[in-house]
Amino acid sequence: MKEGADGTTPPDMNTLRLTSVKKTAAGIPAALSSMNHGIRKMGLTKTVRTLLMVNQKEGFDCPGCAWPDPTHRTSFEFCENGAKAVADESMKANVNATFFKKHSIAELRKKSDFWLNSQGRIAQPMILKKDSTHYEAIEWSDALDFISESIQTMDNPMRGVYYTSGRTSNEAAFLYQALVRGLGSNNLPDCSNMCHESSGKALTETIGIGKGTVHLEDFNHADLILVVGQNPGTNHPRMLTALRDAKKHGAKIISINPLPETGLQRFKHPQDYMTADFKTMQLADLFVPVRIGGDAALFKGIMKEMMKSSSYDLSFIETKTNGFSEFKASLDDVQWETIESDSGISRQMIRTIAEMCKESSATIACWAMGLTQHRNGVAVIQEVVNLLLMGGHIGRPGAGVCPVRGHSNVQGDRTVGIWEAPSESFLEKLERGLNFEMPREHGFDVVHAIRAMDADAVDVFIAMGGNFLSATPDTRRTASALQKVGLTVQISTKLNRSHLITGETALILPVLGRTELDLQESGEQFVTVENSMGVVHRSKGTLKPVSSMLLSEPSLVAELGRRLCPELLEWNQFSKNYDSIRDVMSKSLNGFENYNQRVREENGFLLPNPPRDDCQFNTATGKALFTIHSLPDLCVRKDHFILMTIRSHDQYNTTIYGLHDRYRGVHGNRRILLMNALDMSERGLKTRDIVDMTSHFEGTKRHSSHWIVVPYEIPRGNLAAYFPEANELVPLNSTADISNTPTSKWIEVSLSTSIQHLSEEE
Repeated sequence: MKEGADGTTPPDMNTLRLTSVKKTAAGIPAALSSMNHGIRKMGLTKTVRTLLMVNQKEGFDCPGCAWPDPTHRTSFEFCENGAKAVADESMKANVNATFFKKHSIAELRKKSDFWLNSQGRIAQPMILKKDSTHYEAIEWSDALDFISESIQTMDNPMRGVYYTSGRTSNEAAFLYQALVRGLGSNNLPDCSNMCHESSGKALTETIGIGKGTVHLEDFNHADLILVVGQNPGTNHPRMLTALRDAKKHGAKIISINPLPETGLQRFKHPQDYMTADFKTMQLADLFVPVRIGGDAALFKGIMKEMMKSSSYDLSFIETKTNGFSEFKASLDDVQWETIESDSGISRQMIRTIAEMCKESSATIACWAMGLTQHRNGVAVIQEVVNLLLMGGHIGRPGAGVCPVRGHSNVQGDRTVGIWEAPSESFLEKLERGLNFEMPREHGFDVVHAIRAMDADAVDVFIAMGGNFLSATPDTRRTASALQKVGLTVQISTKLNRSHLITGETALILPVLGRTELDLQESGEQFVTVENSMGVVHRSKGTLKPVSSMLLSEPSLVAELGRRLCPELLEWNQFSKNYDSIRDVMSKSLNGFENYNQRVREENGFLLPNPPRDDCQFNTATGKALFTIHSLPDLCVRKDHFILMTIRSHDQYNTTIYGLHDRYRGVHGNRRILLMNALDMSERGLKTRDIVDMTSHFEGTKRHSSHWIVVPYEIPRGNLAAYFPEANELVPLNSTADISNTPTSKWIEVSLSTSIQHLSEEE
């Protein structure tokens, strides 16, 4: 394989600088960082103008995360990472034909992800012809014709794969899935497959809906908030404001995570300085340093303690649930020795947590990928549900489940049809609205799509946003698979590694960003998104597009539809006026009735959620379900470790904004391995020593070199490293039961020590 063609990130030889771990999140440093990123990439005037429109009722939805907006908003409804995302999108359009004439694919593969992203916005459609070394410009009409011809020559619609990232609006995603299903396929993998698929599967079975059941306002009525496997200070910073407000209303917060995260220690809202309030607030009342993979044991221990004192809501259990007696009996089979060993938490601390749960009349449980990306991802989330059902914490103010989404519209995309395994009722409703027959054969999720490409079973791969190569597991295998495809298409705003590892022919199609004005034949357009709590609302860009050669995503899909299946829908009308898309959505989707009227209301509208709205459960029995699961096998071979992948503070998913993980005190280099100091000492390792890692799964090995060891407060036997760099160690076939989510938080690895050691100057 040619150098760099394996898709892995090149060696990071930048100087590593270590500072003390921060004890307070946000505050003045966050405000300064926000302005610095904005001014450096947009200039002062544009920075101020843009940030004042983020998450405003007449502005655009922040592309940084899916945390909901408050009903009563201030002038500053953005966080540090949201400001970075906006500044990043507003860079000049420097990636054009001249850029690609200067830089070959081979040269670009040697560049870091940070460098690639720093080159600016993509300015025009580009094509990489078969056996060519450089991209070159292509006209929009020629690019769309080429895609259409490639799809039309496939001998089976299942040989096309159509990926979607969470950036995509409801309107674009709806048209995209309609087009794909019109072609006869459900091959609609998306980023949900890699993050909250476990949540959806777990919740659908137990409470009848694959979403959370709380409003933002519920945080102000909660007695107890569990934040599990989540780092809101970096991944969802605006959540810290909700937690702060909850604390002001008397809530207690428990942080359950292998790493202590700054955002849940102390928090200072930058706006407080305007009112001369200089105090910081401690958020977490208790930090529980659970071992990686030990959450299920921890929750069983909490429930055993609660069961011992009959601390459960018997009235709720008898009227609203099934399976309690069997579940209660199953806890007797779990031994305390196993609970303490697997979780790494003492019985005394578990007893303390149980007491806090007993005292709470309204509990919210929040979680993210720290729970979902495990072999038992579905099962451990159902343990969380068991705990809430014991106390009747569903369908009451201040209580419920809260899976916290990362992508800004990943939940909305699933709601409007981006789903490889749709239900029969969903397809029937689509058929009535779209007036054509839907395919019934389930399509490929992300993992199955990679396997299909690897088996030469895919002719066309189209990615609506995202960075598929870097976001997915088993980087070398994914890279090899992509290069077996005839045509790969990336619909993008910024340059990333997925543009460099391609099929025989590749296209880059540049589109409008969330911040930019979308002007179509009928005038200025807006799109809609759905946040983590089921609110659908408008998003309207205001900035002049960075290039005159950008299409909007809805227009791009409509143009493909007009070429591929003109008889199915009025594709031309969809490009002219997005109201026409929403009119069809009203007929095709439950909960979207009178869409155009309701989404123009001041704060949008809330989708129906029976568990939250009426304490009703759309399960087979009409009741919520207690479930029983065995504890996962956490045994690893002697001298092996468990590695989990994490984000730095200067990245959003696979997009690298900078080289500062400020809260953890790591700067300048991303090839970092966080390790317990005692584990380091036992192996004779010192800070800045270089090690290689090898992952082990079912007899296969994956190797990754040159990782710099840094001591950190993490349970013994556990390691943490940044993605996407560490994704090359995640086996493609290591996935969660039922959800098929890659196990990026459970990677068994061994270390080999090199003779290298980096000094601080190096």
